[in-house]
Parts: sequence; C-alpha cells; structure tokens
Amino acid sequence: MALDRNAEDPRPYIERARPTHPSLVDSEHLLADLYHIINVPTVIWIDEEGRVVRPNDSQFGTDTFVQFHGKHSAPFLAAVRAWVREGRGVMPMDQVRAQQLLPSRESQLARAEFTLAWHLHRAGRMQAAERHFLRAGELSPHDWTIRRGSMPIRGINPMGPEFFKLYEEWKAAGAPGYPVGSLEES
Repeated sequence: MALDRNAEDPRPYIERARPTHPSLVDSEHLLADLYHIINVPTVIWIDEEGRVVRPNDSQFGTDTFVQFHGKHSAPFLAAVRAWVREGRGVMPMDQVRAQQLLPSRESQLARAEFTLAWHLHRAGRMQAAERHFLRAGELSPHDWTIRRGSMPIRGINPMGPEFFKLYEEWKAAGAPGYPVGSLEES
C-alpha cells in the first residue's frame, strides 16, 4: 500500500517492480490512521482471518538503501517466507498488543491536522493548508508519514534537503520507531 497523493506518484516504482499482486494507493492516509503507521516502509503481518500477528515494524524488501538505514532485507524476507510457508514468526496476541505503538493524544491531533491540511490543499487554500501541515509536524515530529508524507504535497522534494534535515532530527532524538523485537527472535 502506497501512501501518496494519487496513483500516478508511485506508478513508476510499481511498474519497475512488476508485482504479481494488486498495488494499492491510499491518498487519504486511512491505513496510516487505522494502524498508526509512523514510518515508511512499514510492515504489518495480518493473517487470513484479519488478525494482526506481527505489529508495525520498519523493514525493507531490498538492500537499495541499506547504507542509509542499516537494515539488510535478507532477515525480513526469510521471516516472511517462514511465515507463509511454515507459519513461523507469528507472535502471541498478548505480545502483539504489548509491542504495538499506540497513538498518543498529540499524534491523534497531528493526524487530524494532516487530514485538514490535505482537505484545504485540495480545495486550493494553500496558505491555510501549510499552517496545518506544519502544525501536524509539530505535534508528531517523528511521524514520517506526516512530515515526509506532506513534502510532495507541499512541493518539497521528499529526498531533498528538507528530508535530510528531518532525518538528522530523527537520529538526534534516538531514531524513535516501532518497539518490535528483531525478526531473528521469532
């Protein structure tokens, strides 16, 4: 699921990847709201019965940016294969709940600000939208789906200087993220 402004934004990446499954685009960030996604990429394992069997985690399907984020894809890909083929890696429900990052009051307000900003932007009210995009980022400064996710909407290069400033802030804060244990522990 891509969190983008529209289907055209991720189209080149989807076409290059040639997936054999449907590729969905969530321009309203509903998935981010429902599952409290604060980073991309985020992986959530959901079984055939709709249960979360492994909560939000930042993982990567390739080693393209491993020098940047330091995570190799092999452990993640091996874990997914073991889950699909053998049912291994599923966490007990109490462990899933214990490791879920629940939204704070501030992060919920940030989501509301982001949604309002997106609505204002589409209505052509750019100055009002900008105020709300900035407020959303202030309320939830380490939520990449809000801060980096608003960059292309606002005409900011999501891989330009603003992104690297965001990245440095995130690193200085201790690289906050999801509290999931390593895949090797499963």
